[in-house]
Amino acid sequence: MEYRQIVAVTGLSGLYQLMSTKNDGAIVRSLTDKSVKFVSARIHHITPLESIEIYTTGDNVRLHEVLEKIKEQDGEVAELNKKKDDKATKAYFKTVLPDFDESRVYTSDIRKLLKWYEILKANDLLNFDYLKEQPEEEDATAGEAVDATPEEIATEEAKPKKKAAAKKATTTEEGEEKPVKKAAAKKKAATAEGEEEKPAKKAAPKKKKEEEA
Repeated sequence: MEYRQIVAVTGLSGLYQLMSTKNDGAIVRSLTDKSVKFVSARIHHITPLESIEIYTTGDNVRLHEVLEKIKEQDGEVAELNKKKDDKATKAYFKTVLPDFDESRVYTSDIRKLLKWYEILKANDLLNFDYLKEQPEEEDATAGEAVDATPEEIATEEAKPKKKAAAKKATTTEEGEEKPVKKAAAKKKAATAEGEEEKPAKKAAPKKKKEEEA
């Protein structure tokens, strides 16, 4: 079981491992009591934890990055989950993510996040090494795309086609048209030679004179 398989299901508390998907829903297993159940797509919405981000006053932060910060100072998490003190919970989260957007991240969201942390920790699912490698590859690709404008990209893609077209035109001129022209010239030469042989037709009048004699 890996972090990438873990999902949250609307209407259901806790976290679940996604076992399999169907056209009308999915089979999930609870990380808390290990029970397996079917969740209907018409009633529930399934969200992979991998896709969740936390609002900040700047760029959003991916959930696993916040979980790692909590891991560095998780001594208070269990106690906060027991007390359910909104002020203390919010104050703690501010030490974890100082620039979180307080107008969009509610205390209830923070409490849910801290509960998720404890569930993941109990199931040894706080290893995010594979996630650290993915963004680097994506960023490198994105960087190449950003460096070139759409016009430049279109130009780069069009260049090989133009070369191919030029090559085809050269082939047409050298490989197809020239033989045709040569054939035409050969035919013309043959006609010229044929015209030189026309005196053979003049033999007919001579034959006629012999008959008259």
